[in-house]
Amino acid sequence: MADHELIQAHTAALAQTLPAAVVEELADGLHETWYRHLAAGLAPADAARAAIAEFGSPAQITDAFVAQAPGRRTSLILLASGPVAALSWGTTLVTYHAWSWPVPRALAAMLACVLLSAVAALLIAATSKHSYRRTRLAHPAALAVAGLDATMLTILLLVAPRPAWPVLAAVTLSLARIAITTRSLRHMLANN
Repeated sequence: MADHELIQAHTAALAQTLPAAVVEELADGLHETWYRHLAAGLAPADAARAAIAEFGSPAQITDAFVAQAPGRRTSLILLASGPVAALSWGTTLVTYHAWSWPVPRALAAMLACVLLSAVAALLIAATSKHSYRRTRLAHPAALAVAGLDATMLTILLLVAPRPAWPVLAAVTLSLARIAITTRSLRHMLANN
């Protein structure tokens, strides 16, 4: 496909910040727009500048994609539901006297470290404004959160004596977060 050096440079700049599939689609649109301007009688360099002006600078395009990145949206959902999940699980653990459960302290410490790491990664992904790559931190963080929710559900099933009211909220919220994460991960992986 013939094109102009300005469009090649624009596409190369986008390739530094966005996934290859996105850049390929944008490049197709740039080429079509360039051809449209050529057909309208513009000189090749003027047609390339006009096409680039319609699309915006690499920074503008990247910022628009970052704002709509699946990882960023998933991070925001998980962070927003985090305090409610923590309150539900905290209430459940206190209700069941979790400190008396036969769960090794090392496991509890490891789960806390995974949680803190996941929250940090989700915060980075959610607050990213100019880096699409940072939004990808949501992938492992969302998996970690789903894993933590599944671990808490498993421990609860194995160790808790009988169901109590706080369990319903914690279990429901964890199952919903696992479902959201699974659905979001399919979107994130498809778009990256």
